[in-house]
Amino acid sequence: MSDLHNLEDFQLDVLKEVGNIGAGNAATALSKLMSRPVDMQVPLVNLLPFEDIIEMLGGSEQTVLTIYLRVTGDSPGNMFFLLTQNSAKKLLKNLAGMESDNAEQFSEMELSALNEIGNILAGSYLSSLADFTKLSMSPTVPSLTIDMLGAVVSYGLMQYGEMGDKALFIDTKFLEGQDAVEAHVFFVPDPDSFGKIFRALGVPVE
Repeated sequence: MSDLHNLEDFQLDVLKEVGNIGAGNAATALSKLMSRPVDMQVPLVNLLPFEDIIEMLGGSEQTVLTIYLRVTGDSPGNMFFLLTQNSAKKLLKNLAGMESDNAEQFSEMELSALNEIGNILAGSYLSSLADFTKLSMSPTVPSLTIDMLGAVVSYGLMQYGEMGDKALFIDTKFLEGQDAVEAHVFFVPDPDSFGKIFRALGVPVE
């Protein structure tokens, strides 16, 4: 297959369009869930090395809340939805109406709400990718953890290192009123999954 380290502009445009539709679907789903309007900014979409993702999100020691989904089907892989603790608290307050005095600890109810929100967001991006490609791509039951970013990424590399060192990275902000909540999703494909996805999208792959 072609070298994904050197994507052409039109290839990134295809991925960006997938991200735009996924973000829109996620905003719509959250609006219905929360019974209030949820807006979003146009996401930044790219293929990035894990090292760049870590740097963009605050470094390996940044504590993040991560919702993990295993993707099964025609193009299997792994999807991670990341929030900083501050963004997670803001998301709970603005979208779910849940306000906490403890900035670092989460109750079981808060974690359950975040897991459901993360499942909706990550699932929306996955659904848009599946719709575009006409490939079968289904998420497993999500799992949630709070750990340092470096540990989260290292887990992905250790478990799925044969995939290489790049991921499809989607960086967006969901807004409710004037309060922006940063959300980060990255999809780590199994071997050959990127080739299947690009061929299904009509993008030339050698």
